[in-house]
Amino acid sequence: MNLKTNLIEIIRERSFQYSSTPQFKLASGAVSNFYFNMKKTTQSPEGMHLVGKIFFEKIKELELHPHAIGGLTMGADPIAYAVAMYSYIVNDPIQAFVIRKEPKEHGLKLPIEGNVSDGDHVIIVDDVITTGGSTIKAINIAKENGLIIDAVVVLVDRCEQNGRQKIEELGYPVYDILTVYDFVPQKN
Repeated sequence: MNLKTNLIEIIRERSFQYSSTPQFKLASGAVSNFYFNMKKTTQSPEGMHLVGKIFFEKIKELELHPHAIGGLTMGADPIAYAVAMYSYIVNDPIQAFVIRKEPKEHGLKLPIEGNVSDGDHVIIVDDVITTGGSTIKAINIAKENGLIIDAVVVLVDRCEQNGRQKIEELGYPVYDILTVYDFVPQKN
């Protein structure tokens, strides 16, 4: 079994729910037949290993050379950490960073935590994309803080509500590791 197939099986077992009638309320307010709770996959040891390796290999396949990888907390966090760890193991380090939903009210009041600076090339990641809202928020905060966004990579594209298209309209290429069609039949 290849790594992607292993990851799909783990997601099916731990993170994917399906109902013949729409019953899962999404962050957008819409109701869907299916739901992904990716934290049960991305925060598990095996899931973290697979995600780190698969994302790292995708970055290399796309010939991207980011200084860092990250996105809006909390969906992006385990992905960024897994890639950073795997990249270190293979001696090709990529830093991880976290974008807060709101800046801290104390200390340095930083909106972004991690080893990134103005002018660094980064990849924005997310666990699931539906409307693109979380990813677009991450993009905007990253840009406001001087980061140069080379691409967006998502673990699962739900292929609905035009999330991918909304991000691409901002001028960023979007790549997915998996889509909803890895879990449900594609509508004709």
